[in-house]
Amino acid sequence: MTDSIKHYDNYIDGQWQPCQSGRTFDNINPADTVMVVGRFQASGAADAELAVSAAARAFASWRATPIGKRAKILNDAAAYLEAHAARFAEDLTLEEGKALNQARDEVMRSAQTLRFYAVEGQTFGGETYPQDDPSQYVYSHREPLGVVTVISPWNFPASIPARKIAPALITGNTVVFKPSSDAPLSGLHLVEALVHAGIPAGVINCVTGRAGDVGPVITTSEAVRAISFTGSTQAGEHIQRSVHLTTRLQMELGGKNPLIVMEDADLDAAVDLAIKGGFSLTGQACTGTSRIIVIAEVKQAFTEKLLERVKTLKIGPGMTSGMDLGPLATAKQLDTVLRYIDIGRGEAKHLYGGERLKGGDYDRGYYVSPAVFTDVTQDMRIAREEIFGPVLAIIEARDFTDAMAKANDTEYGLSAAIATQNPRYMHQFANDIEAGTVKINRTTTGNLVNAPFGGLKHSSTSTFRESGRAGLDFFTQIKTIYRGI
Repeated sequence: MTDSIKHYDNYIDGQWQPCQSGRTFDNINPADTVMVVGRFQASGAADAELAVSAAARAFASWRATPIGKRAKILNDAAAYLEAHAARFAEDLTLEEGKALNQARDEVMRSAQTLRFYAVEGQTFGGETYPQDDPSQYVYSHREPLGVVTVISPWNFPASIPARKIAPALITGNTVVFKPSSDAPLSGLHLVEALVHAGIPAGVINCVTGRAGDVGPVITTSEAVRAISFTGSTQAGEHIQRSVHLTTRLQMELGGKNPLIVMEDADLDAAVDLAIKGGFSLTGQACTGTSRIIVIAEVKQAFTEKLLERVKTLKIGPGMTSGMDLGPLATAKQLDTVLRYIDIGRGEAKHLYGGERLKGGDYDRGYYVSPAVFTDVTQDMRIAREEIFGPVLAIIEARDFTDAMAKANDTEYGLSAAIATQNPRYMHQFANDIEAGTVKINRTTTGNLVNAPFGGLKHSSTSTFRESGRAGLDFFTQIKTIYRGI
């Protein structure tokens, strides 16, 4: 009997190749778990070492490649993503679960990111420095670091690696890329686009497999000069403890993002912000809204409007148009979310949702109804721990000062939002909120390709930001030259 499951290889040193052990793993459709999206290489340390060695060999040549040629490769890869957006979006939806229109937006955003860095990287250079010696000329320039490791999560499997890989490549670094084992196909499509664009052998290398099998090599090898990682705070802390002193780190980690609803807020608009921030992408975004801090005098009215909206949300497969929520991405994430919902039922007042959905299409997918809790206090676990699912916790505040204190009472500081019409609240919120991404009358989710992105506290290694021009800083080092005339 012929195996109808499509097989995918690693990409190492300019070749698509199976892993040395011959082991594979299956990627399952979270909306229909009887469907295998693809079979991927269960790589090990030997494969990771091959990828690192290939990247190290390719570095000198890639570093010397003219910037215009590097930019052309990024632009051509972007064109390839755009031309194949329909296919890539369908694969993204099948492996991760998000709505097809959102998947297409993500593919197109990845192309936009490549194009942005193709241009911005060509204007990113050093400076000249005035000084008193007329026989001396002092200037700086930026150099690539060398081999860099990119480790990306499953929730944005195309756009997050694009915003790491594009600035790394345009600045002359070579890359070892490990996509999440829960959504590896979209990362391989990004590599496919770069290969089609003519990227030289060894400049981009991609290995799939478990973090425990691949991670130790691609994070601790002396050849790796930098690591850009997006994932859980716990995994980030593990990487930080294990790397060499000279290895540069850029890590985007967890969040417990608040939306403050003030007494003067347009409550219908505030509800819209809560729904979009908390339940789009089925709550599986590091910038997703998880805490709603509401001023006491409008809490009841806001809660009633919120519940009215939540009860109308449609839940189903991402391939079916008109769905507001899809499945959770993995069985593990489903178990985590259901466990936190049980914790919430024992801590707070449960208002709605939180059930594992059954019957029809639901029986074969990782579906849960969006959950809302109220009377949540600061000491409760659902107010403090990242859940990464469609769960909202409503917290009452007396006034602006109390709301700000509760918003900042967290180990995280990724994103935060406020709904208000008062310019004084807006100004104070922007100044005093402890978050790297600040939204005023906007959802906690979403960021621009050309603007810096990152968090504070345990949400990020805040020395280096991703996205925008700031995203180029991480992948370069400054050399200062004193030249006699």
